[in-house]
Amino acid sequence: MTHSLLKTTLICAAAGILSACASYSSQPAQSVTLIEPSNGAVVSSPFKVKFGVTGMKVEPAGEIIANTGHHHLLINMGAVTANEAIPFTSKHIHFGKGQVEAEVKLDPGAYTITAQFANGEHQSYGKPMSHTIQITVK
Repeated sequence: MTHSLLKTTLICAAAGILSACASYSSQPAQSVTLIEPSNGAVVSSPFKVKFGVTGMKVEPAGEIIANTGHHHLLINMGAVTANEAIPFTSKHIHFGKGQVEAEVKLDPGAYTITAQFANGEHQSYGKPMSHTIQITVK
């Protein structure tokens, strides 16, 4: 391979990588997490729950606005199917005012808790926008 051809090949490869990186970084990954408590934590009731979200903005319930939503905490259940409305029950705690942390009271025992992000009308963004952990309340 000639020096000129090698140089052109390297420049094209670099340009392709930069283009791919630019398109990837312009679309941030979307995720939700339970920052607190940590998976496997033993907590006393009431305990603090702290939510995190990446690639979306937290807004109060009401309007459906692209790339926004609010948090829900699901007790002893996994993610709600995408586009399904999250019910208003004692096992589906809504944070429709846009809260990112709260005190939660649960009876002593082992629990599965799931953070679920949903749009302004409480319609779930599905499993990709959920995070499930195990905790024990003493």
